[in-house]
Amino acid sequence: MTEFISREVRLKARPTGMPVENNFEVAEVTLDPPREGQVLVRNHYMSVDPYMRGRMYDRKSYAPPFQVGRVLDGGAVGEIVESNSDALPVGSFVQSGQGWREAFVSDVDTLVQVDPQLAPLSSYLGVLGMPGMTAYVGLFNAAEMKEGETVFVSGAAGAVGSLAGQIARIKGCRVLGSAGSDDKVAHLVDDLGFDYAFNYKEGNLLQRLQEGAPDGLDIYFDNVGADHLEAAIFHMRPFGRLALCGAIATYNDTEPRPGPINLSMAIGLGLRLQGFVVSHYNHARDDFIRDVSGWIKEGQVKYDETILAGIDQAPAAFAGLFTGANTGKMLVKLV
Repeated sequence: MTEFISREVRLKARPTGMPVENNFEVAEVTLDPPREGQVLVRNHYMSVDPYMRGRMYDRKSYAPPFQVGRVLDGGAVGEIVESNSDALPVGSFVQSGQGWREAFVSDVDTLVQVDPQLAPLSSYLGVLGMPGMTAYVGLFNAAEMKEGETVFVSGAAGAVGSLAGQIARIKGCRVLGSAGSDDKVAHLVDDLGFDYAFNYKEGNLLQRLQEGAPDGLDIYFDNVGADHLEAAIFHMRPFGRLALCGAIATYNDTEPRPGPINLSMAIGLGLRLQGFVVSHYNHARDDFIRDVSGWIKEGQVKYDETILAGIDQAPAAFAGLFTGANTGKMLVKLV
């Protein structure tokens, strides 16, 4: 076994506002051979996700902040190219939290084996990965969705929102979605089966919700926050549930943004605003894999991926999450 050369992306400076290329640097590193019980993994795909922007602030959150000068991390899938463990031989494929790098050495107990014969490797970072499970538990656990309800999903053309809308449709709900372009709106309706979708950049949000759901909303799956959250509260039915998944509209704000002006409406309407992260519902993983993989095989769920090639493109892929550059899951292909 010999030393292995890899490249990794480090946080060069904490972003102020929108992340830019100068906030990151690509560095070359030399990896030692795997010791007993370890493996060397060459990543095929790495994930970029909106939640990573919060980790670029130096503040306490549900995940520790990234450190300046250190390699970033996130979801990845890769192939074992050297092994010092009988549990994971060479040629095995694994999912890890060791993204933002081309290769890494790891103990085997931090890795999850995946089967590229059952599903494409990239899907384990999207529809069958953390974003997919976020959509699943957000509806079934956080929002306690019931058949026949009216569900509004913001950021509906993204990795989480697109699956959330399709799951709600499968369960017999009326589904509304917002997206940032006319092409994405058409995709939601024509390809993914949303009952109504609109371009949030055009027209009044509340009016669009009233058009799409004249009788109000039972569930709001919130990926955006800000004006979307405010409009949804105005249009909720009594005892509606709001699953607070993300607030991407505010992630790059340089000044504090006032909250919804109508939050007091939650009192009289008996609304439940439930914040969540996917790890709150790890017990639902087996149900998620069973249901979503089954729906994919049956043709009831479709998924999109936007893929940039090369680790040098990782910062651009990440920034693209905030400019609408992706439809579905944003990934970086490393092999």
